[in-house]
Amino acid sequence: MPAEWGRCVLTIGVFDGVHRGHAQLISRAVKSAAARGVPAVLMTFDPHPLEVVRPGSHPAQLTTLDRRAELVAELGIDVMVVMPFTQEFMKLTPERYVQELLVDKLQVAEVVVGDNFTFGKQAAGTVDTMRELGGRYGFDTDGVQLLGEHAVTFSSTYIRSCVVAGDMAAAAEALGRPHRVEGIVVRGDGRGKGLGFPTANVAPHLHAAVPADGVYAGWFTVLDSGDPVRRMAAVSVGTNPTFDGRNRTVEPHVLDFDGDLYGKRVAVDFVEQLRGMRKFDSIDELVEAMGRDVKQAREILA
Repeated sequence: MPAEWGRCVLTIGVFDGVHRGHAQLISRAVKSAAARGVPAVLMTFDPHPLEVVRPGSHPAQLTTLDRRAELVAELGIDVMVVMPFTQEFMKLTPERYVQELLVDKLQVAEVVVGDNFTFGKQAAGTVDTMRELGGRYGFDTDGVQLLGEHAVTFSSTYIRSCVVAGDMAAAAEALGRPHRVEGIVVRGDGRGKGLGFPTANVAPHLHAAVPADGVYAGWFTVLDSGDPVRRMAAVSVGTNPTFDGRNRTVEPHVLDFDGDLYGKRVAVDFVEQLRGMRKFDSIDELVEAMGRDVKQAREILA
């Protein structure tokens, strides 16, 4: 930590997705920090704790760390701390976790967490534990009830289930914005261009939460350009069954655009599923369906 580091208000969690429930938690931390005149700090973890606790069980990732930083900054967070989640870290007892990390390093004035928050070795620490330790070490603890609607609690697990089902409207409702997949445009088979619908073959990040196979209306943005423009797109997700494809791809056809995208870092925001993925009996049928997809995507996004 910087030598001049003072006290802060801290919120802790994975915050994958930075969904509406997270936004409520972050808002509480930001308001408290402003009232105290100290920075609002968010601590997250990399890799995902589940990957360390049970290797091979890394959940689908709703946001990259860079995207997470952008989103929490928009919500008023001053500093995002990325804690390497290691075997050594997961063995810290709740008391050592608080004393060595929160008190000695971060000098917390207050900790703001969800009411289901757990921490320390074998997740033995709870919000009540944090309050008890706060009383001992001189900081406050705010346990925030989780946000939800329609008898559904907004959580990253719930949003992943929506994405896997292709229900982008439900995912967007919980996120507060469309679900995004980021990646690099790589060379594909080039079939789309030959059919009159050129596509950008996006290689998503490892563990990215890619929606169910199908065709979607979405927004396409080049992230590493000086002035990123959001463009309409019809996005195909799947294995291209008409051509007996084997590799699962994310291929947006960017409407009203003709340019070289190879090697660009891009984002695809999924708005609505237009149809499921299917195998067509002929190329002509496929081209006709693609024409309908583009028309429908344009209508939805307009």
